[in-house]
Amino acid sequence: MGKLPISILASGTGTNFQAIAAAAKAGRLDADIRLLLCNRPGAVVLDKAAAAAVPTRVVDHRRFDSREDFDAELLRLLGEAGVELVVMAGFDRLVTPVLLGGFRQRIINIHPALLPAFRGADAQAQAADYGVTLAGATVHIVDEEVDHGPIIIQAAVPLEAGDDAATVRRRILRQEHRIYPHAIQLFAEGRVRVEGRKVVIDGRSRPGEEALISPPLEDRPRR
Repeated sequence: MGKLPISILASGTGTNFQAIAAAAKAGRLDADIRLLLCNRPGAVVLDKAAAAAVPTRVVDHRRFDSREDFDAELLRLLGEAGVELVVMAGFDRLVTPVLLGGFRQRIINIHPALLPAFRGADAQAQAADYGVTLAGATVHIVDEEVDHGPIIIQAAVPLEAGDDAATVRRRILRQEHRIYPHAIQLFAEGRVRVEGRKVVIDGRSRPGEEALISPPLEDRPRR
């Protein structure tokens, strides 16, 4: 089986891009990053892609009359690169049916929350303010709604009273870097199927009775 041709869409610092590129270089991810598409000229992720010898294209969304026109240009570039899976990694644009139609159930995104909780912007701050004891990250298939599509994989992290948004962000980001390459690898192995709004991962063992509980049940007050 050859490597899965992917493109990464990013707008910012590119830490998830780095994690994916490092996994591919180390042989832990059977993916060929054909192209980094960025809508922000001067974004830090462009330098990281250059350092990783990944081809880049800057498509400034401000140069287009509509979101649909912008997405049509992305679709053209993805087609030219022979991409089969689109990976959104800190991409700050909402996609339209133009792009979704070209890659039906083949566009994925990572969101810094345990969806369906805390959709939208500043999810880490939402979690910190709400006082949850578990936050986390979700990789999901992109559909027409924001942070809504079928869930592929999630990772949870514990929170404590007093954790601010920056602390939550750092804790979640470490898990993002672990689970995003793994999610892409599932596609590379052809193990992902979508049934309704649920993702079925072929070959996955059934969960037992194990649970991640926060705070841990063994915590006892000191006497």
